[in-house]
Amino acid sequence: MTPDPAGVVAASCVDPDAVVPVFFLSDSTGISAETMGNALLIQFPDVHFERTLIPFISTVEMAREVVAQLDEAMAGPVPPLVFTTAAVDEVREELLKTRAPIIDFFGLHMSLVEEQLGARGLREARRLHGVGDVRRYNDRMAAIEFAIEHDDGLSPRGLDRADVVLLAPSRCGKTPTAMYLALQHGLFVANYPLVDEDLETTDLPGPVRDLRDRCFGLTTTVARLSRVRQERRPDSRYASEDQCRFELRRATAMYETHALPTVDTSAASVEEIAAVVIQTLARQRRSAGRTSARDPRRRGTA
Repeated sequence: MTPDPAGVVAASCVDPDAVVPVFFLSDSTGISAETMGNALLIQFPDVHFERTLIPFISTVEMAREVVAQLDEAMAGPVPPLVFTTAAVDEVREELLKTRAPIIDFFGLHMSLVEEQLGARGLREARRLHGVGDVRRYNDRMAAIEFAIEHDDGLSPRGLDRADVVLLAPSRCGKTPTAMYLALQHGLFVANYPLVDEDLETTDLPGPVRDLRDRCFGLTTTVARLSRVRQERRPDSRYASEDQCRFELRRATAMYETHALPTVDTSAASVEEIAAVVIQTLARQRRSAGRTSARDPRRRGTA
């Protein structure tokens, strides 16, 4: 069954307060279905969605139960929207029997890939985000351990193993970015907080001075930084706009002195920040004419 986009738009126009039920279906984790589905839903900021993830639909019987749930949802005030990445033919074919509008990402694209390659895919639930590739999984776990050990400059030990060193004043987004890069990309990421003592000069802090080619500066706006810090230490000097302005100005001077790549985190998601970091560092290494084991391009991506 093919979805009727016009019907969805019409429904939202009739009642702007209506909530559209959205289901993400998969015979694996469902992360891909959510990612691709949400990439489409974000284009409709005025429509309210109620999201439900149903992963690990591994048998025809389970698929039939899901179809019953979807058909029941069709009786509601707003028809549901369904995204699926089920790879197993029997499961996918059963899911497609629902009366609900369904977008089959796997079915839409797999046949085109097979035609291009001149070969038939396995059509198995390979679980991209599961253990699957044991080596890649172990790499990611090691990267997470590294990120935890080197969070907020906690330990200088083994810092030379870092793929990326994030520099920024406190609360600019270093930790979530480091964890995302470790979990999703298997990169060894250290993050180093720039404190008043570091900001007295434009020199790089001692522990990261020899790692300039791996350093990446994060910045934000004064208002955003002050607001975030207020949640942690209300009405403190630490959260004052004057202090935030001083730290950001001095950090920017340090970044510019050493020609460090930077990204403004004030309005960027952690995924966007991570993408900028990876692409920028990879571009630097290409221009330097060297590829090493620490090159982000050499590691697997999620």
